[in-house]
Amino acid sequence: MAERDARITAPDDPDSIDRLGGAKIWTVIGASAVGTMIEWYDFYIFGSLALVLASQFYPPGNQTLAVLSTLATFAAGFAARPFGALFFGRIGDVVGRKYAFLVTLVIMGGATFVIGLLPTYAQIGVLAPIFLVLLRLLQGLALGGEYGGAAVYIAEHVPDKRRGFYTSFIQTTATLGLFVSLIVILIVQRSLSPADFQAWG
Repeated sequence: MAERDARITAPDDPDSIDRLGGAKIWTVIGASAVGTMIEWYDFYIFGSLALVLASQFYPPGNQTLAVLSTLATFAAGFAARPFGALFFGRIGDVVGRKYAFLVTLVIMGGATFVIGLLPTYAQIGVLAPIFLVLLRLLQGLALGGEYGGAAVYIAEHVPDKRRGFYTSFIQTTATLGLFVSLIVILIVQRSLSPADFQAWG
């Protein structure tokens, strides 16, 4: 019986798993890392464009207040993250990590897309910042669910003795999302006139 248990648990040996399923492990890490990068890209690009968004979604006349309000809206997304982790963590337990992961990607991408289509303060008044805050909260929920879920998903597929190493790739790609957002902003900014970038770019 002991020999049988040893054979069953043998794949948990790090060298054994790397030898038998290394490609599959890196597929899981790659998919999770790319998803995390996309989530953080969508999340960070809002903060990177705070000055532009302030002029579009908050009352004119007090630029400082508008920028502070935009940064507070950005922070609202961070405040929602723990709730997203709790909610989607449970979803992952019940229906699977992959399903929860895909749902958070759709929510984040959808919220980012809708923010790009939102009418400005000049068009709908105070409803503009209200809708913006609601969408940021939605993004925060999605990010909280994806980030924790991705780490758990990787941890469930890698050797016990290397979980810290493999899950560290999630944190690395989160930072990469910030750099990608800045690169995209610079490309779009150089492709448009200053007036067009400020108005709709």
